Amino acid sequence: MIMNAQGLQRLQNKAGWEAAGISLPLYDTAAMIAKTKASPVWVHFGAGNIFRGFIASLQQRLLNDGRAEKGIIAAETFDHEIIDKIYAPFDNRTMNVILNPDSTICCEITASVAEALKADGQDIANMSRLAEIFEAPGLQMVSFTITEKGYAVTGADMENGPARARHAMGITAALLQKRYLAGARPIAVVSMDNCSRNGEKLRAGVLEIAKAWLKNGFADSGFIAYLDDENKVSFPWSMIDKITPRPAKAVEDILTAKGVEGMRPIITSKNTYIAPFVNSERPQYLVIEDVFPNGRPALEEAGVHMTGRDTVNKVERMKVTTCLNPLHTAMSVYGCLLGYTLICDEMKDADILALIRRLGYIEGLPVVTDPGILSPKVFIDEVVHERLPNPFMPDDPRRIATDTSQKVGIRFGETIKSYIERGRDLAELISIPLAIAGWMRYLLAVDDAGNAMEVSSDPMKEELQAKLAGIIWNEPASYGGQLRRILSNSVIFGSDLTETVLADKIEEMFLELLAGVGAARAVLRKYLS
Repeated sequence: MIMNAQGLQRLQNKAGWEAAGISLPLYDTAAMIAKTKASPVWVHFGAGNIFRGFIASLQQRLLNDGRAEKGIIAAETFDHEIIDKIYAPFDNRTMNVILNPDSTICCEITASVAEALKADGQDIANMSRLAEIFEAPGLQMVSFTITEKGYAVTGADMENGPARARHAMGITAALLQKRYLAGARPIAVVSMDNCSRNGEKLRAGVLEIAKAWLKNGFADSGFIAYLDDENKVSFPWSMIDKITPRPAKAVEDILTAKGVEGMRPIITSKNTYIAPFVNSERPQYLVIEDVFPNGRPALEEAGVHMTGRDTVNKVERMKVTTCLNPLHTAMSVYGCLLGYTLICDEMKDADILALIRRLGYIEGLPVVTDPGILSPKVFIDEVVHERLPNPFMPDDPRRIATDTSQKVGIRFGETIKSYIERGRDLAELISIPLAIAGWMRYLLAVDDAGNAMEVSSDPMKEELQAKLAGIIWNEPASYGGQLRRILSNSVIFGSDLTETVLADKIEEMFLELLAGVGAARAVLRKYLS
């Protein structure tokens, strides 16, 4: 069985797909494609796994239910090779595989992508087609999953003008200028990337380029006014949450055993590891600020929370300061110290489980930001009981430990601030100082068995390790107050921890973590038993 239009249209194969437990689209894909190309409503930049495994499946649900007639036009801004090698051979279809916590899977062929293009400033044909799409009166939204680094603004794009734009923000500004020149038609420009204040980041990038073009004679003042008018161009904020790890060999083998051909992953010349299938966890969340000046798909019917900006902020704060991200960071540094390479295996460790349960339920929930549309308690329950223990989710604590210096201010610092603001006793905190002390111990690059250990990349790695110089694992007496120089850094932690009781507690825990083989395990048990 081949996952392309011909393979799906053969009547004798339909029973084969169903017998293999693979769900098929319930709509006329040819009619959907024709209608979309004739009058597009949705363009999405960033054709990678989070789009294929989440965003495209939302539109498939609307198409299946008869709540939509048109699909999405996907445009890839970074690795154009995936359009040729992953989209084209399968007529833009994706095998979506949901990885359930009980080790079962659910498979569905998603066909909601009507057209796949290369957002490549040097590709005249693809850029001409994108310009045509952006000039279409009925276009309602352009969305993005291009990762946070995709919002970077380059001087070359500002200097060379719209006709020679090469990067995501420059290409976006150039296409919006096409829409402006076609009658200043309204549109929503929606970041769906997992970064704070994403709509603001997207708006700032586009406007910075547009203003440079005005200065350099590539745009008029009306274009700036168009981008500044939320009744014409809106930049809604959003919060997204769904884990889509790299394609797993076990999933490829299962699909092959079911008789599906051509599921082998590829590695592109830009080192993108991608496959015709996407494997992802079942839980997924998308909350979007409901500001769409030209209308929008009925996303709420597909499970998306359409709400106000304040609620988007509250949901994000709930996730990143209490219900998920702090747990991830705390367990990652201790997981590395204890020799774990899989998050799901850590969840079988009673000591690590005690750490994150206290962090989330006992220390976090009393000061959590409740967004109203999602229950923080239910969210943590799902994280602890379904998401983190999922054996199909091959996430590595070493990956989670990356860039920890950029994360602790939000993941722990905000809870500390909340305790202070609400007059709560900071002495009640155990898991947060344990996590910070564990991170300091992790930076020494020695695991709990006394073996050399690689520390994940971090922009402050060398600076922090230099401040810890002189501290010797297995020699607590080598400590001479070096932590104070780090704990006082309010840029890292959001406040000066040396002005609180937490600094003494962190130092005490850190000293105990230096005691020798098995010290990390002993410290967890001492404070969490």
